[in-house]
Amino acid sequence: MGFTDYPTQTVRANGQRIHLRIAGESGPLVLLCHGFPESSYSWRHQLKALSEAGYRAVAMDMRGFGRSSKPMATEDYSIPTVAQDCIEVVEALGEKSAVIVGHDLGAPVAWTAAWMRPDLFRGVVGLSVPFGARGTAGLPGDPFGARRPSEVHHEIAGPGLTFYQDYFAKPGHVAELEIEEDLRTWALAGLYSLSADSPLPPELDGVNLLDLPYEWVVGFVRASMCVPDGETFAGRLEVPESLPAWLSQEDVEYIVSELEHGGIRAPLAYYGAIDLGWEQLAELDGQPLTVPALFIGGDRDVATVWSQEAAARANEVVKDLRGSIIIPDCGHWIPQEKPEAVNRELLTFLDGL
Repeated sequence: MGFTDYPTQTVRANGQRIHLRIAGESGPLVLLCHGFPESSYSWRHQLKALSEAGYRAVAMDMRGFGRSSKPMATEDYSIPTVAQDCIEVVEALGEKSAVIVGHDLGAPVAWTAAWMRPDLFRGVVGLSVPFGARGTAGLPGDPFGARRPSEVHHEIAGPGLTFYQDYFAKPGHVAELEIEEDLRTWALAGLYSLSADSPLPPELDGVNLLDLPYEWVVGFVRASMCVPDGETFAGRLEVPESLPAWLSQEDVEYIVSELEHGGIRAPLAYYGAIDLGWEQLAELDGQPLTVPALFIGGDRDVATVWSQEAAARANEVVKDLRGSIIIPDCGHWIPQEKPEAVNRELLTFLDGL
């Protein structure tokens, strides 16, 4: 079956309309949470594999994306608020338990949902970003959110630079104006530039990015994910001459059409609510994540690179870590770039619960 052949359902959850793509009529529920700037389509390869293995796989359009509600206030996009969406989606589907899986921004949402409701989620898988506790993003130098995220962002960026999350949240809709000027080109450049198909700078060719000292990690993030004053994030991106093998023209058309349909303002609001989410999670500070957990990263994924300290120290905050898998020759778009490897690891984890 193709992605659009799977049935859809829209449920009310946490006061929002959440659009779902569902594969499998029965079986244990696996809830899939995408990141930025994506939609439920990002899980097209996993829907097929999970349903064929006997699971009820449900891919969300997260609030602000795709065909789900797009509330206007930035505070409506904090990580704990979106995690509550996931909790109520499970309940709206009539289920008593689920495994939650997230990638990119969806990873901290999934981790947080399982942290908030270990009675509901019987397992959690994070792709790209390991469990960052209150900090959510597993930032270098502050992996578990001891400090306010924006403070750490400024420290990472240094003078004359803005960490991309702060750039996306700049007043005046700066990032929105940049992206909407040519959304198609921006999206295509982002998909390519953050994948493993984009060449590394010469000084890093052949270097294991997951074995870099702190100073090199920060330097890598500054070079790839920080915006110089007066410039745009697109200046860090490259438009490919041809599509990589994992991305078809049909894929590009669907991804872009979903973004064009809903616009980019709501998705960008997630970044404006990062500090708010940190404040809201204060009540869970110091509590470990107790449910069975799995982390999957890519050796060329910039988020996996910057969060390598959080992954290395995961046992300090995750009590039942079943694995920390690094997929070789894999960039940021892990479920799409390496679907066979991801499906294999997901099914192994799920079958072991």
